[in-house]
Parts: sequence; C-alpha cells; structure tokens
Amino acid sequence: MAARPSLRPADRLLEAATRLFALHGIHTVGIDQIIAAAGVAKSSLYQAFGSKEALVVAYLEHQDAADRAAYRAAVTGVHAGAERVLTSFDLAIAGAGRRSYRGCLYLNAATEFPEAGHPVAEAVETHRAWVRARWSEALGDRGPERDSLIERIQILYDGGIAGVKCARSTAPIVLARAMAAELLDADVSHKTPR
Repeated sequence: MAARPSLRPADRLLEAATRLFALHGIHTVGIDQIIAAAGVAKSSLYQAFGSKEALVVAYLEHQDAADRAAYRAAVTGVHAGAERVLTSFDLAIAGAGRRSYRGCLYLNAATEFPEAGHPVAEAVETHRAWVRARWSEALGDRGPERDSLIERIQILYDGGIAGVKCARSTAPIVLARAMAAELLDADVSHKTPR
C-alpha cells in the first residue's frame, strides 16, 4: 500500500516509514523501500529528515504525540487514581489488534537501538518517562513507595505488551491489567486507616 499522494513528501515518508517499521522492524527496512512506498524522490528524504536515523526519531515522536493525545482523550472525566493508570493498559488492549499483535513500537525500537544516549533510545525514553509521569500524577503523593509502585506497574505493562507479541493475543496485557489493578488495590488498602 503506497502513501497517500495528497500528502506532502515529508508526511508521505513518515506514513510509509510508520507502516513499514511496524511490519518489518526498523533495521530491516531500507531507505529505498521507504522512498518507494512513499512515492517520492530520494532527495525528499534528505531534505525533510537528513537521514534514516532522523526519520526513525521523527516516527517515534509522531507516535508519541498521537499516544499522548489518545491518553488525554481517554482520561477525560476519569478521576485521578488507579483508573487513570489502568487507562494505559486499556489503550494497549484496544491497540493490540489494530497493530496486528506486533507489540509495543517503543519496546521494539529499544530492542533495535539498545545503546544509551542514541537519539532513538532517547526518543523511546522520552515517551516512557512521560507515561510514568502521568502515572505518578494520577497516584498523587504517596511518599517514597509511589516510585516503587510505578516501577512494578511499568514491569507489568512492559511484560503484558511483550506477551501480546509472543501470544498474538490480548490475553497477556489483559492479565497484566488485572495484576496492576490488584497491586493498586493492595496499595490503597494498605494506606487506608482502619
């Protein structure tokens, strides 16, 4: 499927890269493949992005912006607390099938670019830090235990999404959500005076 010709070349490149990276991974997709799918001249890639690496970063930043907007829309009217944290799991559950059970694009990118300080790794960490900040914000001030709780929820979330890719099913992220809900309920119960 070719990129939509009505889009600017930079947008066509980004659309094509997004589709190809999701299907085949970042390293296996070559510049020529992206250019052909976008239906643009090679010079368009260099004029718009400068390099494939910069296109990969733009792809991650574009997805991050879309994910932030989806989260903001999903938590509208949801009170702070566990339900806002669990909204991230709900979005992952809803998106798994649309992405053909290919897992998390950020975890996939982190696997392909494991070097700390690499621009792709930094784009991944920017997204992950934003997610953790929203969870922290949702949970409010719970003292030093909050960071530990968020770390455990992150492990459940990452494991659930990785499991989706292996199982080709939403079952792992659904289970991870249930486990996170139990963890959050236990945390609230522990803090409630008796």
